[in-house]
Amino acid sequence: MPSQLPGDIRGFVNRHTELARLTEALAEDAEDALAAVVTVITGTAGVGKTSLALHWAHRVRDRFPDGQLYVNLRGYDPGVPAAPEEVLDRFLRDLGVPVSVIPVQVDDRASLYRSLLADRRVLVILDNAATIGQVRPLLPGTAGSLVLVTSRSRLSGLVTRHGAARVGVDTLHEDDAVALLTSVTARYRAGDQRHELVELARLCARLPLALRIAAERAASRPMMRLSELIADLRDESGLWDALTAEDDDTDAVRTVFAWSYRALPEPAARLFRLLGLHPGTDFSLRAAAAVAGTDIRTVRRDLDVLVGAHLLEQPASGRYQFHDLLRAYAYDQVRALESADARAEASQRIISWYLHTADAAQSHIVPFDRYHLARPVPADVHLLTFDAYPSALRWYETEAANLVGATRAAAEAGLHTLAWQLAAVLRALYIHQNAFDDWLTTSRIGADSATRSGDRVGQAEAWESVGKAYFQARRLDEAETSHHTALEIRREIGDRFGEAKSTNALGLICLRRRRLADARTFFDRSRAIFHDLGERRWEALMRSNLAETLCELQQPRAAADILRETLAVFRDIGDRFGEGNALFLDSWAHRGLGDIEGARAAIDRALVIAEEDENQVWQAHWLVELGHVQRAAAQPADALISYQRAASIQRRLGDRSREAFAIEGTGQAYAQLGRIAEAADYYQVAADTHQKLGDRWSQARNLHHLANVLAQQDRPTEARTSREQALPLLADFDDPEARTLARRIGRELSDE
Repeated sequence: MPSQLPGDIRGFVNRHTELARLTEALAEDAEDALAAVVTVITGTAGVGKTSLALHWAHRVRDRFPDGQLYVNLRGYDPGVPAAPEEVLDRFLRDLGVPVSVIPVQVDDRASLYRSLLADRRVLVILDNAATIGQVRPLLPGTAGSLVLVTSRSRLSGLVTRHGAARVGVDTLHEDDAVALLTSVTARYRAGDQRHELVELARLCARLPLALRIAAERAASRPMMRLSELIADLRDESGLWDALTAEDDDTDAVRTVFAWSYRALPEPAARLFRLLGLHPGTDFSLRAAAAVAGTDIRTVRRDLDVLVGAHLLEQPASGRYQFHDLLRAYAYDQVRALESADARAEASQRIISWYLHTADAAQSHIVPFDRYHLARPVPADVHLLTFDAYPSALRWYETEAANLVGATRAAAEAGLHTLAWQLAAVLRALYIHQNAFDDWLTTSRIGADSATRSGDRVGQAEAWESVGKAYFQARRLDEAETSHHTALEIRREIGDRFGEAKSTNALGLICLRRRRLADARTFFDRSRAIFHDLGERRWEALMRSNLAETLCELQQPRAAADILRETLAVFRDIGDRFGEGNALFLDSWAHRGLGDIEGARAAIDRALVIAEEDENQVWQAHWLVELGHVQRAAAQPADALISYQRAASIQRRLGDRSREAFAIEGTGQAYAQLGRIAEAADYYQVAADTHQKLGDRWSQARNLHHLANVLAQQDRPTEARTSREQALPLLADFDDPEARTLARRIGRELSDE
């Protein structure tokens, strides 16, 4: 159960009217709501919208026994706002969805998210939203959950289209502003006069963010008269008025920022402004040390000063973040006070830190598929090291957004080599996690950076990453174009290893499209290169791909002979995926040979690997093969369970193609059980799905299945229509199974 509420606000004062309105909105809509209750808290920057939301959320959290989800949408941050697909990815993980099964498309993610929340009572806080587009995909679809949105915008579309209640937050009343100042300073100061506190509140525009910063400064100087602090702030305000043409509450906040910032010790002040260059909204102690180019002990001391001055927040142990206004102010200061060279050095340090720490993480997470980073660790970069897979994975999951930010920041700073190398290192992590959004974003940035710098090696690596992302997302045309681009570059620069990888990638695309002769040619070429290079694992992978092609070509004996050798290699080197995939293919081959006992032993071992590695992508795919084996063993009832389990997982995965294969198997199991009407329904669903996906071969096969069961139901006209639809679909294929099926359908049409 997620429990993500940040801590309640110390010294929260009044807001009784707003708190009552929030509670009223919940009570008014809860009984009659058809969809989740939505409330929008609006107000100017620094007015305390987030504080109000969190304070109220802590008061009502017991009403939501299934947990609380929180996200900062960064709508007004100087960096890139959080995209709905990014937030959905995180929420789905937090709700217990394995990373490997999160769908690719934002609509599929939103659908899965709504399904998971349908029977739950969850409090969802969407902080700092800028647009309705950021919010709408994150709304649950049924009553029971509550969504609390904070925004500087009125977000009128949420009110008109989703029936959201709106709670406006104004600046504090004078008494409340004074109470807030007193709550922070009372233990440290005595004798402050009310009229002085009123004046201090006025200079802070009675905005809670500014009031807290001012109060912390007053508390840290207990022997200094408040009138002196007020005079100092008034002078700062006059200077700010001279430098700006605007007159609004934000100016008052920035005046207080400047007043507090100028009082910092220089080391803390420099750290504050350098942190404005950090490429994300939150950061770790070690990342801060990398930005500053200093040691952990020193940076911890300076961070404590900044947290104490309310110029930084510490939402969790070892993690720090800016309010978006403060981050913008820090960025202004670093541009004004640090030289271009100093800014460039700080940016290079933090981006290099992310690059090399990600490299250390990938060596534990994906040791066989990692990109080998040749660039040495710079002397002034002190990266994290990891002792095992779990700690490396936790670091990646925590820093995922910052890694995208670092890649983007590298490109924007002209550090193009760092940009494409980050994309290449992250590729292996993304393959493991199916993190398509971040994958495509960083890959495209890497490709652009490598092109700008004229780095042909970098271009090839980046285009390979783009191609793999498109392939796993089933965007095959774009994948093929990307891999052809990478192949041409690698041939041009004489990169034989890269050429073999790109050739294999093109073979996989042909296999997916059932261009089996072309696939076999590509795999043979790739295998030969890897053999010449002495790449034992890669040669075994190519032989496994060739074995899959041979299974499709109905040559199971040749496939089984190859897989016997590849299994030995994968087991010898400890490659779990290689072994599991080879066992899956070995089951297919033995089933083709009529050795059902051998097939069952192989697929059972594959599924044990999937279960032990907690990988539902593998499990769902391999369960369909288990169903095929069970049908071949005359166990259709057991096969039905396997197919339905696979279809259920694939539905959560968002992999419609593999879900359709499981649905087809379900139809076959029902047909074997003599439940013809149910079989017809499942075949129709599978055929329709494959038609939408453009898979003509699978559509034709299911239409033929459908025709056969329609004939058994004494529905000859409909059976003929299905055969007539199937036959022309097979014209694109020239493999033995496709030719056999075309001849069979032709005979059936002739005999009618």
